[in-house]
Amino acid sequence: MERITLNYTYMSDVISDEAFMQIQPEVEQALRATLEKTGAGRDFLGWVSLPHEIPEALLQDIQQTADALRAKSDVIISIGIGGSYLGARAVIEAVQGPLAPYHEATQVLYAGHNISSWYMQDLLTFLEKKDFSLIVISKSGTTTEPALAFRILRDALEKCYGKEEAGKRIVAITDKAKGALKQLANDEGYKTFIIPDDVGGRFSVLTPVGLLPIACAGISIQEFIKGFRAMASALTAESSLKNNPALAYAAIRTLLYRQGKQIEILVNFEPALHYVSEWWKQLFGESEGKDGKALFPASVDFTTDLHSMGQLIQDGVRNLFETFIIVNKNRHTVTVPHDESNLDTLNYLEGKNLNEINFSAYQGTALAHKDGGAPSMTIELPELTPYYLGQLLYFFEIAVAVSGYLLKVNPFDQPGVEAYKKNMFALLGKPGVEQATHEIHTRLERIQPKHIVTLEK
Repeated sequence: MERITLNYTYMSDVISDEAFMQIQPEVEQALRATLEKTGAGRDFLGWVSLPHEIPEALLQDIQQTADALRAKSDVIISIGIGGSYLGARAVIEAVQGPLAPYHEATQVLYAGHNISSWYMQDLLTFLEKKDFSLIVISKSGTTTEPALAFRILRDALEKCYGKEEAGKRIVAITDKAKGALKQLANDEGYKTFIIPDDVGGRFSVLTPVGLLPIACAGISIQEFIKGFRAMASALTAESSLKNNPALAYAAIRTLLYRQGKQIEILVNFEPALHYVSEWWKQLFGESEGKDGKALFPASVDFTTDLHSMGQLIQDGVRNLFETFIIVNKNRHTVTVPHDESNLDTLNYLEGKNLNEINFSAYQGTALAHKDGGAPSMTIELPELTPYYLGQLLYFFEIAVAVSGYLLKVNPFDQPGVEAYKKNMFALLGKPGVEQATHEIHTRLERIQPKHIVTLEK
Protein backbone atom coordinates (compact mmCIF):
# COMPACT_ATOMS: atom_id res chain seq x y z
CA MET A 1 0.00 0.00 0.00
CA GLU A 2 1.11 3.55 -0.70
CA ARG A 3 1.81 6.01 2.07
CA ILE A 4 1.51 9.74 2.55
CA THR A 5 4.51 11.76 1.42
CA LEU A 6 5.77 15.28 2.17
CA ASN A 7 7.21 17.37 -0.65
CA TYR A 8 9.05 20.50 0.52
CA THR A 9 10.77 21.41 -2.76
CA TYR A 10 9.36 24.94 -2.61
CA MET A 11 10.95 25.38 0.83
CA SER A 12 14.48 24.73 -0.44
CA ASP A 13 15.50 28.40 -0.39
CA VAL A 14 14.34 28.91 3.22
CA ILE A 15 14.99 25.49 4.80
CA SER A 16 18.55 24.28 4.30
CA ASP A 17 20.01 20.84 4.83
CA GLU A 18 22.12 22.39 7.57
CA ALA A 19 19.01 23.65 9.38
CA PHE A 20 17.55 20.13 9.18
CA MET A 21 20.71 18.68 10.69
CA GLN A 22 20.74 21.25 13.51
CA ILE A 23 17.13 20.66 14.57
CA GLN A 24 17.34 16.85 14.27
CA PRO A 25 18.41 16.28 17.93
CA GLU A 26 15.56 18.47 19.20
CA VAL A 27 13.07 16.55 17.08
CA GLU A 28 14.37 13.20 18.31
CA GLN A 29 14.03 14.38 21.91
CA ALA A 30 10.46 15.56 21.27
CA LEU A 31 9.58 12.27 19.60
CA ARG A 32 10.98 10.29 22.54
CA ALA A 33 8.99 12.41 24.98
CA THR A 34 5.87 11.58 22.94
CA LEU A 35 6.43 7.87 22.46
CA GLU A 36 7.76 7.22 25.95
CA LYS A 37 5.14 9.50 27.51
CA THR A 38 7.64 11.47 29.56
CA GLY A 39 6.87 15.03 28.44
CA ALA A 40 4.38 17.62 29.62
CA GLY A 41 0.80 16.35 29.48
CA ARG A 42 1.97 12.73 29.66
CA ASP A 43 -1.36 11.69 31.20
CA PHE A 44 -3.08 12.44 27.87
CA LEU A 45 -0.84 10.46 25.55
CA GLY A 46 -3.04 7.37 25.32
CA TRP A 47 -3.71 8.14 21.64
CA VAL A 48 -0.08 7.36 20.72
CA SER A 49 -0.42 3.59 21.12
CA LEU A 50 -4.19 3.46 20.60
CA PRO A 51 -4.05 2.21 16.97
CA HIS A 52 -2.54 -1.09 18.15
CA GLU A 53 -4.56 -1.40 21.36
CA ILE A 54 -8.22 -1.09 20.36
CA PRO A 55 -9.98 -4.28 21.50
CA GLU A 56 -11.72 -6.18 18.73
CA ALA A 57 -14.71 -6.70 21.01
CA LEU A 58 -15.12 -2.92 21.26
CA LEU A 59 -15.00 -2.54 17.48
CA GLN A 60 -17.65 -5.21 17.08
CA ASP A 61 -19.84 -3.48 19.66
CA ILE A 62 -19.45 -0.14 17.88
CA GLN A 63 -20.31 -1.69 14.51
CA GLN A 64 -23.35 -3.55 15.86
CA THR A 65 -24.60 -0.38 17.56
CA ALA A 66 -24.15 1.61 14.36
CA ASP A 67 -25.95 -1.04 12.31
CA ALA A 68 -28.87 -1.01 14.75
CA LEU A 69 -29.16 2.79 14.62
CA ARG A 70 -28.93 2.81 10.81
CA ALA A 71 -31.65 0.17 10.54
CA LYS A 72 -34.24 2.37 12.21
CA SER A 73 -33.04 5.88 11.38
CA ASP A 74 -33.20 8.17 8.39
CA VAL A 75 -31.04 10.61 10.32
CA ILE A 76 -28.50 10.10 13.09
CA ILE A 77 -27.48 13.27 14.90
CA SER A 78 -24.05 13.44 16.47
CA ILE A 79 -24.15 15.92 19.36
CA GLY A 80 -20.78 17.30 20.40
CA ILE A 81 -18.36 20.18 20.06
CA GLY A 82 -14.67 20.50 19.21
CA GLY A 83 -12.94 17.15 19.17
CA SER A 84 -16.22 15.47 20.02
CA TYR A 85 -17.48 16.01 16.49
CA LEU A 86 -14.77 17.43 14.21
CA GLY A 87 -12.82 14.20 13.70
CA ALA A 88 -15.85 12.19 12.68
CA ARG A 89 -17.19 14.93 10.44
CA ALA A 90 -13.79 15.33 8.79
CA VAL A 91 -13.64 11.63 7.92
CA ILE A 92 -17.28 11.31 6.85
CA GLU A 93 -17.18 14.27 4.49
CA ALA A 94 -13.75 13.36 3.14
CA VAL A 95 -14.96 9.87 2.23
CA GLN A 96 -18.52 10.65 1.15
CA GLY A 97 -18.17 14.24 -0.05
CA PRO A 98 -19.75 17.46 1.23
CA LEU A 99 -23.05 16.66 -0.51
CA ALA A 100 -23.40 13.30 1.27
CA PRO A 101 -26.29 14.42 3.49
CA TYR A 102 -28.37 14.93 0.35
CA HIS A 103 -27.96 11.46 -1.10
CA GLU A 104 -26.94 8.98 1.61
CA ALA A 105 -29.63 6.55 2.79
CA THR A 106 -28.81 7.32 6.41
CA GLN A 107 -27.79 10.91 6.99
CA VAL A 108 -25.37 11.88 9.75
CA LEU A 109 -25.99 15.45 10.89
CA TYR A 110 -24.48 17.48 13.72
CA ALA A 111 -25.67 19.50 16.69
CA GLY A 112 -24.20 20.87 19.89
CA HIS A 113 -21.39 22.76 18.15
CA ASN A 114 -23.18 26.13 18.32
CA ILE A 115 -25.89 27.94 20.29
CA SER A 116 -27.88 29.17 17.30
CA SER A 117 -31.66 29.08 17.63
CA TRP A 118 -31.93 29.34 13.84
CA TYR A 119 -29.78 26.25 13.33
CA MET A 120 -31.66 24.31 15.99
CA GLN A 121 -35.12 25.22 14.73
CA ASP A 122 -34.18 24.29 11.16
CA LEU A 123 -32.91 20.95 12.45
CA LEU A 124 -36.08 20.31 14.47
CA THR A 125 -38.25 21.17 11.48
CA PHE A 126 -36.23 18.87 9.25
CA LEU A 127 -36.62 16.01 11.74
CA GLU A 128 -40.42 16.26 11.85
CA LYS A 129 -40.75 13.91 8.88
CA LYS A 130 -37.76 11.70 9.67
CA ASP A 131 -36.97 8.71 11.85
CA PHE A 132 -34.01 9.83 13.90
CA SER A 133 -31.63 8.80 16.65
CA LEU A 134 -29.07 10.62 18.79
CA ILE A 135 -25.42 10.11 19.66
CA VAL A 136 -24.45 12.46 22.48
CA ILE A 137 -20.75 12.91 23.16
CA SER A 138 -19.52 14.64 26.30
CA LYS A 139 -17.17 13.56 29.06
CA SER A 140 -18.90 15.68 31.68
CA GLY A 141 -22.37 16.08 30.24
CA THR A 142 -22.37 19.73 31.29
CA THR A 143 -20.49 21.39 28.41
CA THR A 144 -22.94 24.13 27.49
CA GLU A 145 -23.36 23.71 23.73
CA PRO A 146 -23.86 19.93 23.52
CA ALA A 147 -25.80 19.82 26.81
CA LEU A 148 -28.29 22.38 25.49
CA ALA A 149 -28.62 20.59 22.15
CA PHE A 150 -29.10 17.23 23.84
CA ARG A 151 -31.76 18.56 26.17
CA ILE A 152 -33.73 20.03 23.23
CA LEU A 153 -33.29 17.06 20.90
CA ARG A 154 -33.98 14.49 23.62
CA ASP A 155 -37.22 16.30 24.36
CA ALA A 156 -38.15 16.16 20.67
CA LEU A 157 -37.21 12.48 20.50
CA GLU A 158 -39.32 11.57 23.53
CA LYS A 159 -42.31 13.52 22.20
CA CYS A 160 -41.98 11.70 18.89
CA TYR A 161 -41.49 8.11 20.12
CA GLY A 162 -42.31 8.08 23.81
CA LYS A 163 -39.70 7.86 26.53
CA GLU A 164 -39.09 4.10 26.34
CA GLU A 165 -38.48 3.94 22.59
CA ALA A 166 -36.54 7.21 22.68
CA GLY A 167 -34.17 5.63 25.19
CA LYS A 168 -33.37 2.92 22.63
CA ARG A 169 -32.48 5.59 20.10
CA ILE A 170 -29.92 7.38 22.28
CA VAL A 171 -26.28 6.39 22.62
CA ALA A 172 -24.10 8.25 25.12
CA ILE A 173 -20.33 8.44 24.77
CA THR A 174 -19.00 9.74 28.07
CA ASP A 175 -16.85 9.17 31.15
CA LYS A 176 -16.54 5.65 32.48
CA ALA A 177 -17.64 6.50 36.03
CA LYS A 178 -18.68 10.09 36.68
CA GLY A 179 -20.43 13.13 35.28
CA ALA A 180 -23.96 14.27 34.53
CA LEU A 181 -24.26 12.38 31.24
CA LYS A 182 -22.98 9.16 32.78
CA GLN A 183 -25.55 9.47 35.57
CA LEU A 184 -28.37 10.18 33.11
CA ALA A 185 -27.34 7.24 30.91
CA ASN A 186 -27.36 4.94 33.94
CA ASP A 187 -30.73 6.26 35.10
CA GLU A 188 -32.37 5.96 31.68
CA GLY A 189 -30.61 2.82 30.47
CA TYR A 190 -28.96 4.37 27.43
CA LYS A 191 -26.38 2.40 25.50
CA THR A 192 -22.98 3.86 26.44
CA PHE A 193 -19.39 3.91 25.28
CA ILE A 194 -16.42 5.23 27.22
CA ILE A 195 -14.13 8.14 26.43
CA PRO A 196 -10.68 6.99 27.64
CA ASP A 197 -9.25 9.09 30.46
CA ASP A 198 -5.87 9.39 28.76
CA VAL A 199 -7.13 10.63 25.37
CA GLY A 200 -8.00 14.31 24.98
CA GLY A 201 -10.91 15.43 22.83
CA ARG A 202 -8.95 16.62 19.81
CA PHE A 203 -7.10 13.28 19.69
CA SER A 204 -10.24 11.16 20.18
CA VAL A 205 -11.22 10.27 16.61
CA LEU A 206 -9.94 6.69 17.08
CA THR A 207 -12.13 6.16 20.16
CA PRO A 208 -15.92 5.63 20.11
CA VAL A 209 -16.16 9.44 19.89
CA GLY A 210 -15.15 9.24 16.24
CA LEU A 211 -15.66 5.60 15.37
CA LEU A 212 -19.38 5.36 16.16
CA PRO A 213 -20.50 8.32 13.98
CA ILE A 214 -18.16 7.15 11.22
CA ALA A 215 -19.67 3.66 11.36
CA CYS A 216 -23.16 5.20 11.40
CA ALA A 217 -22.30 6.86 8.10
CA GLY A 218 -21.65 3.43 6.62
CA ILE A 219 -17.87 3.88 6.44
CA SER A 220 -15.51 1.00 7.26
CA ILE A 221 -13.96 1.67 10.64
CA GLN A 222 -11.75 -1.39 10.14
CA GLU A 223 -10.09 0.22 7.10
CA PHE A 224 -9.81 3.52 8.97
CA ILE A 225 -8.01 1.81 11.85
CA LYS A 226 -5.71 -0.05 9.44
CA GLY A 227 -4.56 3.32 8.11
CA PHE A 228 -3.86 4.56 11.62
CA ARG A 229 -1.91 1.40 12.40
CA ALA A 230 0.16 1.58 9.23
CA MET A 231 1.14 5.17 9.87
CA ALA A 232 1.77 4.56 13.57
CA SER A 233 4.10 1.65 12.77
CA ALA A 234 6.00 3.72 10.20
CA LEU A 235 6.30 6.99 12.11
CA THR A 236 7.22 5.58 15.49
CA ALA A 237 9.99 3.40 14.05
CA GLU A 238 11.92 6.16 12.27
CA SER A 239 13.39 9.33 13.82
CA SER A 240 15.32 10.71 10.83
CA LEU A 241 13.83 13.82 9.28
CA LYS A 242 14.84 12.49 5.87
CA ASN A 243 12.70 9.39 6.29
CA ASN A 244 9.80 10.48 8.51
CA PRO A 245 7.36 12.90 6.82
CA ALA A 246 5.49 13.82 10.02
CA LEU A 247 8.72 14.75 11.79
CA ALA A 248 9.92 16.66 8.73
CA TYR A 249 6.63 18.57 8.69
CA ALA A 250 6.95 19.42 12.40
CA ALA A 251 10.57 20.48 11.92
CA ILE A 252 9.87 22.67 8.88
CA ARG A 253 6.99 24.56 10.49
CA THR A 254 9.09 25.06 13.63
CA LEU A 255 12.04 26.39 11.65
CA LEU A 256 9.77 28.78 9.77
CA TYR A 257 8.27 29.95 13.07
CA ARG A 258 11.76 30.66 14.37
CA GLN A 259 12.43 32.65 11.19
CA GLY A 260 9.46 34.88 11.99
CA LYS A 261 6.59 33.24 10.14
CA GLN A 262 3.37 33.70 12.09
CA ILE A 263 0.67 31.94 10.06
CA GLU A 264 0.37 28.49 8.53
CA ILE A 265 -2.36 28.11 5.92
CA LEU A 266 -3.60 24.58 5.24
CA VAL A 267 -4.73 24.44 1.62
CA ASN A 268 -6.86 21.87 -0.15
CA PHE A 269 -8.06 21.65 -3.73
CA GLU A 270 -10.89 19.24 -2.90
CA PRO A 271 -14.10 20.45 -1.16
CA ALA A 272 -14.41 17.11 0.64
CA LEU A 273 -11.34 18.07 2.70
CA HIS A 274 -12.89 21.20 4.22
CA TYR A 275 -13.60 19.58 7.58
CA VAL A 276 -10.18 17.93 7.67
CA SER A 277 -8.93 21.52 7.72
CA GLU A 278 -11.38 22.39 10.50
CA TRP A 279 -10.17 19.39 12.55
CA TRP A 280 -6.55 20.39 11.86
CA LYS A 281 -7.18 23.95 13.04
CA GLN A 282 -8.50 22.74 16.38
CA LEU A 283 -5.70 20.18 16.73
CA PHE A 284 -2.92 22.71 16.22
CA GLY A 285 -4.66 25.76 17.68
CA GLU A 286 -5.53 24.14 21.02
CA SER A 287 -2.29 22.20 21.23
CA GLU A 288 0.18 25.00 20.50
CA GLY A 289 -1.55 28.27 21.36
CA LYS A 290 -0.12 28.92 24.83
CA ASP A 291 2.33 31.20 26.62
CA GLY A 292 2.14 33.78 23.82
CA LYS A 293 3.43 31.24 21.28
CA ALA A 294 2.29 29.31 18.19
CA LEU A 295 1.75 29.60 14.50
CA PHE A 296 -1.79 30.73 13.75
CA PRO A 297 -3.52 27.83 11.94
CA ALA A 298 -5.65 29.09 9.06
CA SER A 299 -7.17 27.26 6.12
CA VAL A 300 -8.49 27.91 2.63
CA ASP A 301 -10.38 25.89 0.04
CA PHE A 302 -8.83 26.33 -3.39
CA THR A 303 -9.58 27.16 -6.10
CA THR A 304 -12.59 28.84 -4.47
CA ASP A 305 -10.54 31.00 -2.10
CA LEU A 306 -8.03 31.92 -4.79
CA HIS A 307 -10.70 34.43 -5.75
CA SER A 308 -10.72 35.92 -2.26
CA MET A 309 -7.72 35.08 -0.07
CA GLY A 310 -5.47 34.44 -3.05
CA GLN A 311 -4.59 38.11 -3.40
CA LEU A 312 -3.46 38.38 0.23
CA ILE A 313 -1.40 35.20 0.05
CA GLN A 314 0.24 36.34 -3.19
CA ASP A 315 1.02 39.95 -2.28
CA GLY A 316 0.25 40.58 1.40
CA VAL A 317 2.48 40.64 4.46
CA ARG A 318 5.16 37.94 4.11
CA ASN A 319 4.45 36.42 7.52
CA LEU A 320 2.88 33.18 6.27
CA PHE A 321 3.51 29.89 4.54
CA GLU A 322 1.25 27.23 3.04
CA THR A 323 0.83 23.52 3.47
CA PHE A 324 -1.02 21.98 0.54
CA ILE A 325 -2.91 18.70 0.73
CA ILE A 326 -3.13 17.07 -2.68
CA VAL A 327 -5.11 13.92 -3.52
CA ASN A 328 -3.32 11.96 -6.24
CA LYS A 329 -6.21 9.75 -7.32
CA ASN A 330 -9.76 11.02 -7.56
CA ARG A 331 -12.63 8.55 -7.58
CA HIS A 332 -14.48 10.38 -10.37
CA THR A 333 -13.57 11.62 -13.83
CA VAL A 334 -15.50 14.43 -15.49
CA THR A 335 -14.31 15.57 -18.92
CA VAL A 336 -14.82 18.93 -20.63
CA PRO A 337 -17.21 18.66 -23.59
CA HIS A 338 -16.91 20.41 -26.95
CA ASP A 339 -18.90 23.61 -27.45
CA GLU A 340 -19.49 24.66 -31.03
CA SER A 341 -19.71 28.40 -30.29
CA ASN A 342 -16.73 28.41 -27.88
CA LEU A 343 -17.84 31.75 -26.48
CA ASP A 344 -16.11 30.92 -23.19
CA THR A 345 -12.89 30.13 -25.16
CA LEU A 346 -12.51 26.85 -23.28
CA ASN A 347 -12.38 24.47 -26.24
CA TYR A 348 -8.63 24.18 -25.68
CA LEU A 349 -9.58 22.14 -22.62
CA GLU A 350 -11.89 19.82 -24.58
CA GLY A 351 -11.41 16.20 -23.54
CA LYS A 352 -9.40 17.05 -20.45
CA ASN A 353 -10.75 15.89 -17.12
CA LEU A 354 -11.36 18.22 -14.20
CA ASN A 355 -8.79 16.39 -12.08
CA GLU A 356 -6.04 17.29 -14.55
CA ILE A 357 -7.17 20.90 -14.65
CA ASN A 358 -7.37 21.03 -10.84
CA PHE A 359 -3.84 19.67 -10.51
CA SER A 360 -2.59 22.31 -12.93
CA ALA A 361 -4.28 24.91 -10.73
CA TYR A 362 -2.34 23.52 -7.74
CA GLN A 363 0.98 23.56 -9.60
CA GLY A 364 0.40 27.08 -10.90
CA THR A 365 -0.65 28.34 -7.49
CA ALA A 366 2.29 26.83 -5.61
CA LEU A 367 4.74 28.31 -8.11
CA ALA A 368 3.09 31.74 -8.14
CA HIS A 369 2.99 31.93 -4.35
CA LYS A 370 6.63 30.86 -4.11
CA ASP A 371 7.54 33.64 -6.52
CA GLY A 372 5.50 36.00 -4.35
CA GLY A 373 7.41 35.06 -1.20
CA ALA A 374 4.97 32.56 0.31
CA PRO A 375 6.86 29.25 0.60
CA SER A 376 4.92 25.99 0.68
CA MET A 377 5.16 22.28 1.26
CA THR A 378 2.78 19.62 0.00
CA ILE A 379 1.32 16.59 1.72
CA GLU A 380 0.44 14.07 -0.98
CA LEU A 381 -2.46 11.76 -0.15
CA PRO A 382 -2.83 8.74 -2.49
CA GLU A 383 -6.64 8.92 -2.43
CA LEU A 384 -9.57 9.77 -0.17
CA THR A 385 -10.36 6.45 1.46
CA PRO A 386 -10.83 5.53 5.13
CA TYR A 387 -7.40 3.88 5.08
CA TYR A 388 -5.50 6.94 3.89
CA LEU A 389 -7.50 9.28 6.08
CA GLY A 390 -6.45 7.18 9.05
CA GLN A 391 -2.86 7.69 7.93
CA LEU A 392 -3.33 11.43 7.53
CA LEU A 393 -4.90 12.01 10.93
CA TYR A 394 -2.21 10.08 12.79
CA PHE A 395 0.41 11.95 10.75
CA PHE A 396 -0.94 15.24 12.10
CA GLU A 397 -1.33 13.92 15.66
CA ILE A 398 2.34 12.92 15.87
CA ALA A 399 3.38 16.16 14.17
CA VAL A 400 1.49 18.38 16.60
CA ALA A 401 2.87 16.57 19.63
CA VAL A 402 6.43 17.02 18.37
CA SER A 403 5.74 20.62 17.30
CA GLY A 404 4.34 21.44 20.73
CA TYR A 405 7.35 20.06 22.52
CA LEU A 406 9.64 21.98 20.14
CA LEU A 407 7.74 25.11 21.19
CA LYS A 408 8.27 24.20 24.87
CA VAL A 409 4.53 24.09 25.62
CA ASN A 410 2.22 21.36 26.88
CA PRO A 411 0.46 20.20 23.70
CA PHE A 412 -2.26 18.35 25.61
CA ASP A 413 -4.01 20.94 27.76
CA GLN A 414 -6.20 23.93 26.86
CA PRO A 415 -6.45 26.28 29.86
CA GLY A 416 -7.46 29.26 27.74
CA VAL A 417 -10.71 27.62 26.66
CA GLU A 418 -12.21 28.25 30.10
CA ALA A 419 -11.99 32.06 30.00
CA TYR A 420 -15.07 32.71 27.86
CA LYS A 421 -17.06 30.10 29.79
CA LYS A 422 -16.53 31.90 33.11
CA ASN A 423 -17.85 35.14 31.64
CA MET A 424 -20.79 33.45 29.91
CA PHE A 425 -21.83 31.55 33.05
CA ALA A 426 -21.68 34.76 35.07
CA LEU A 427 -23.81 36.63 32.51
CA LEU A 428 -26.39 33.85 32.50
CA GLY A 429 -26.62 33.81 36.29
CA LYS A 430 -25.34 30.29 36.89
CA PRO A 431 -25.86 29.29 40.54
CA GLY A 432 -22.72 29.54 42.63
CA VAL A 433 -21.10 32.41 40.70
CA GLU A 434 -23.20 35.28 42.04
CA GLN A 435 -20.19 37.44 42.87
CA ALA A 436 -18.81 36.98 39.34
CA THR A 437 -22.24 37.84 37.93
CA HIS A 438 -22.29 41.10 39.87
CA GLU A 439 -18.73 41.96 38.82
CA ILE A 440 -19.20 41.29 35.12
CA HIS A 441 -22.45 43.26 34.93
CA THR A 442 -20.69 46.13 36.65
CA ARG A 443 -17.87 45.98 34.13
CA LEU A 444 -20.28 45.91 31.19
CA GLU A 445 -22.23 48.86 32.53
CA ARG A 446 -19.00 50.83 32.61
CA ILE A 447 -17.67 49.96 29.17
CA GLN A 448 -20.66 49.38 26.88
CA PRO A 449 -21.98 52.92 26.35
CA LYS A 450 -18.64 54.62 25.72
CA HIS A 451 -17.77 53.97 22.09
CA ILE A 452 -20.77 53.55 19.80
CA VAL A 453 -21.00 54.74 16.21
CA THR A 454 -24.38 54.94 14.49
CA LEU A 455 -25.95 56.56 11.45
CA GLU A 456 -28.03 59.65 12.06
CA LYS A 457 -31.63 59.39 10.84
